[in-house]
Amino acid sequence: NETFEKLDANRIKRTQVYTDPKTSLVVRCETVQYHDFPTVEWTLYFKNTGSADTPILENIRSLDTQFEHSGAGEFLLHHFVGSPCTAHDYRPLETVLKPETTQRISAAGGRPTNSDLPYFNIETGDGGVLVAVGWPGQWAARFVRDTQTHLRVAAGQELTHLTLHPGEGIRTPLVVLQFYRGDWMDAQNTWRRWMWAHNVPRPGGRMLVPQMAACSSHQYGEMINADEASQKMFVDRYLGEGLTLDYWWMDAGWYWNKHGWPHVGTWEVDTNRFPNGLRAISDYARAQGVKTIVWFEPERVAADTWLSNTHPDWVHGGANGGLLKLSEPVVLDWLTNHVDKLLVDQGVDLYRQDFNMDPLDFWRTADTPDRQGITEIRHVTNYLAYWDELRRRHPNMLIDSCASGGRRNDLETLRRAVPLLRSDFLLEPISQQNHTYGIAFWMPFYGTGINQFDAYGLRSCICPHVTACYDMRRQDQDYGTVRRLLRQWRQEIAPNYWGDYYPLTPYSMEDNVWVAWQFDRPEQGQGMVQAFRRAKSEEKATLVKLRGLDPQARYRLADIDTDRTWTLPARELMEQGLRMETDKQPDAVIVTYEKIN
Repeated sequence: NETFEKLDANRIKRTQVYTDPKTSLVVRCETVQYHDFPTVEWTLYFKNTGSADTPILENIRSLDTQFEHSGAGEFLLHHFVGSPCTAHDYRPLETVLKPETTQRISAAGGRPTNSDLPYFNIETGDGGVLVAVGWPGQWAARFVRDTQTHLRVAAGQELTHLTLHPGEGIRTPLVVLQFYRGDWMDAQNTWRRWMWAHNVPRPGGRMLVPQMAACSSHQYGEMINADEASQKMFVDRYLGEGLTLDYWWMDAGWYWNKHGWPHVGTWEVDTNRFPNGLRAISDYARAQGVKTIVWFEPERVAADTWLSNTHPDWVHGGANGGLLKLSEPVVLDWLTNHVDKLLVDQGVDLYRQDFNMDPLDFWRTADTPDRQGITEIRHVTNYLAYWDELRRRHPNMLIDSCASGGRRNDLETLRRAVPLLRSDFLLEPISQQNHTYGIAFWMPFYGTGINQFDAYGLRSCICPHVTACYDMRRQDQDYGTVRRLLRQWRQEIAPNYWGDYYPLTPYSMEDNVWVAWQFDRPEQGQGMVQAFRRAKSEEKATLVKLRGLDPQARYRLADIDTDRTWTLPARELMEQGLRMETDKQPDAVIVTYEKIN
């Protein structure tokens, strides 16, 4: 059976249903075709409609197809490191797929971006295809090259070997293919535009804008040593210094715990430290135009907490603690209602969900030999359902996808949340430059922390969302410079992050080079170049060739620090290059531009 449904002006959903009369196994494929992008996606579902168990279903691959090479050269696979909390997070990699070779890439520990990203760009000669696997669990992909001109690509949940009981159904990972002709980097910008148009959350139907949050985590042991007075004082100090906040973030440790913030599992406000609840802080901040973020980590359960003591049957690991059995409907129901009540009662505007453990061993230990993969499927399905229900109940609320930084940023997650902390490797300039360099290929909205007072350090970290980590108890610090830099970020820099992205120099961890990139908004005729002269670079200038400009136009350029402006033709900027120069070492130079004819 086949049906079609018009989802909106740019999307058609095609549903195909296949039934095996011998086993009563029903396979449903839901495909979405985009008319405004060269993109197709699908998800497979299996259901047992019979009265007996199905035969074993194994090695289910959501994607198993073949691409043919055209033109000169070999297949070239562009892939990326995930976010395992290193200076190399989001590092771009290239692998030539030569004849009779196989490349296997997978998640690690059950968190989908813990080791590698599930996003790929395969150059096939004069064009190529972008592939994404949307699965907040343990995915795997294989790229198998034959002796001729073909590349077989297979991807899906890493392990499936299971029978379905009568009436039981499962889903598989989402797969997205986006096709292109021409340059692979132009294809990445088509992806970025598709992400903005169809994937990045829009709470209340509104496009996201640059955001600044702040916290006192570094000063009060997350929230362990914090109280109502300290939180209000920090909000007052930020605003008093003219540092405009969109959000005040209340971090781990606000709940009852016996030995530090990792002791999670009693999700109630510690009224010894917060006798008026977090609501008193939320209301105080909101009265000054500041919303609140509150940290949760519901899937990890410690021993000797309310969950492990009262409901050890809800925990993989029982009374000793472990992983919440989110795969169970009763647990999903309790968690949804309990967290929803906390969000309402405490006046929370943005829900931040952390995940500081690898779930894979718990999932696989729970499965019998004929049900391998089922617990993971149930957990993933209910995790997505949990967020969907929270968003339904709170349509204006944004969700932060933090999982030890950026370890759960597959596409299904990013359709519901944004990574406000892209990595737990923070603040060091070179690593932060490189994190932006890599993440911008695939994720257009992301965040990290800032605590620097100098232009080089702070600009190495700025991105669409920043979380300020300054010690506001001190009044002897150079907040004037921070004010100036953040004003530039909001007014002149951040709007360009919504545009196309072009790296202009090679990726490098060396401290004796320049690194630069460009964000371009062709519809507005505006953009910027960010360039970093690292500490040991002996070159006072670097020449970068811009991309994406109107070749027939001229552009007015401006150095945002010196107020110097000048005009150059686009062809010169693209063919000869733009000279980025500074006498300081290290330094961050930013040049904005605007089309004038």
